[in-house]
Amino acid sequence: MGVRYQRGHLRCVKRKNGSSCWEFLWREIGPSGKPKRRTVMIGTFEQYPNEELAANAVNGLRMSINAERVRLRKAILLGDLIDHYILTELSAKTSWHSPATRIVYEQFLELWIRPHWHTTDIRDVRTVAVEEWLRELRRQNNEHLSNSTKPKIRSLMSVLFNHAIRYEWLEQGKNPITLVRQSAERLKIPEVLEPSEIQSLLSHLEAPYRLMVLLAVTTGLRRSELFALKWSDFDFSTHSVQIRRAIYNQTVGKCKSPTSRKDLPLSVYAATELMDWQQQSTYKEADHWVFASPQSYGRLPYWPAMLLTRTIRPTAIRAGIQKRIGWHTFRHTYSTLLVSNGENVKVIQELMRHASSRSTLEIYSQARNADKRAAQQIVMQMIFPEDLNSNELGTGEPLQATTGFDWIN
Repeated sequence: MGVRYQRGHLRCVKRKNGSSCWEFLWREIGPSGKPKRRTVMIGTFEQYPNEELAANAVNGLRMSINAERVRLRKAILLGDLIDHYILTELSAKTSWHSPATRIVYEQFLELWIRPHWHTTDIRDVRTVAVEEWLRELRRQNNEHLSNSTKPKIRSLMSVLFNHAIRYEWLEQGKNPITLVRQSAERLKIPEVLEPSEIQSLLSHLEAPYRLMVLLAVTTGLRRSELFALKWSDFDFSTHSVQIRRAIYNQTVGKCKSPTSRKDLPLSVYAATELMDWQQQSTYKEADHWVFASPQSYGRLPYWPAMLLTRTIRPTAIRAGIQKRIGWHTFRHTYSTLLVSNGENVKVIQELMRHASSRSTLEIYSQARNADKRAAQQIVMQMIFPEDLNSNELGTGEPLQATTGFDWIN
């Protein structure tokens, strides 16, 4: 006799306090071999106002209950697989991912993957069909999705199918996303600021916004790490800062990776600015946020996206900077200027807190135009040491690469 698939029963019940909630009931075989009824609360009536929403919330749990039986089913819908993945891998109870990663994964699943694939059997997903779907993905304004976002969607779909393989709902080696081709070539080169532009921007910013940008461009901190700083993270005697946490959508969690939690050195200039701000700030205790928001009475830090829109970008325009600035612009700038200064690759990698130097050089760093021109002229001088017009070189002296941080102590 075959093992029966448990669909369970969903019901709405009233609790002792008068509120209503949804319960899910099913039977499972106990240690004695006899069936045993199990009940779990799915959520309140306020969370799921109708039975359809509550039923959708049950899908992931139903997959878990039938983990051994589900392999016998003829069809496993991708929508059910998504529900199970969210329940088991993206739950707040799990520690595999940071809060930011969980939020982004759920957004990608609900915005891009579920709408198109939720009614498709996982065994019917084909490599070429996924490629064509990725190629046609568009935003709400009908613009094509960027090449930097599509590989992330592809990777997440691959994770979903590996999840199915792990639970033995698919055979080993049957991940259809493995051979999906998707270019990650950037459509736009990331903006990088010149030292003179950084100086101009800082001179137009007031506290504490000036300090935010100064730290971002001289430490390479990610915005989630920058706004999660507390005064206890700083050791002014050694001019260093500990990266202990990250914040995303005002949810505090762990950092992106183990390498992200490494301590960073602070320049004397930045440390002095920090101490000055601590004296001015209303929130200066050890457990207070460095950039505590007055609107939340210090309970939360500023919203970085709002600051960028309302303060940083308008100020950049007033400072004569035409480049479109984001918080990651300062991280790209930091890496590029370190390369421009001729720093050791290993030093740059550890300052950027990358797991691999490949990310540091291929993704975050660019060669500045002034350095490329200087290098080119030096080669020309080597080839034509006597014939090269000295006017082309300016002074006739061999050109040297310019340094990026001469203006910071």
